[in-house]
Amino acid sequence: MRAAAALALLALFSAAAFAEDYSYCTTCHGADGNGNVAIRAPKISGMEAWYLRRQLEHFRAGDRGVHQQDVSGQEMQSVAAALKDPAAIDGAVAYAVSFKPKTPPVTVQGNVEKGRALFQTCAACHGTKAEGNAALHAPSLINQSDWYLVTQLERYRAGLRGYAPHDSEGAQMRAIAATLPDSAAVADVISYINTLR
Repeated sequence: MRAAAALALLALFSAAAFAEDYSYCTTCHGADGNGNVAIRAPKISGMEAWYLRRQLEHFRAGDRGVHQQDVSGQEMQSVAAALKDPAAIDGAVAYAVSFKPKTPPVTVQGNVEKGRALFQTCAACHGTKAEGNAALHAPSLINQSDWYLVTQLERYRAGLRGYAPHDSEGAQMRAIAATLPDSAAVADVISYINTLR
């Protein structure tokens, strides 16, 4: 059903519209780019330009959203495919970073102390304050909605993300996420990240 909705959305816009007007991003990601939990669309406001660009490139190249059960990834792959060249991706990224980010609400509850211990592995790439590290292609985690971080860790754990052969960063995250023994551990580490905002 979500895939059909994405295709319908794409039908509303011509390739020329995608190349010139990026306001369609708000259809899913919210009027201010701060996400839409009702349809599980993440925040794009407050995310680093290099990270947004890289993810759009991954979607467009077929390195993300390729697992048959990754429905939301497939939706974004369709949208990214309409960005025909680097200039179109640059335009979409510039539009996304123009939003004023809002601190997302806390929706995940876990054991913060257990999460602190689990986060030490994450800190090696994402930084001790979850601030991110562009050199390691590790985005900031503190500006993202906690429910989305849980969703992505669960997708990595299930093998739905980091699945494509050319997605080396995704493969690394998949291996790291596999060290989290269960969903409670995922909630714990995200609860700790919430304290770093």
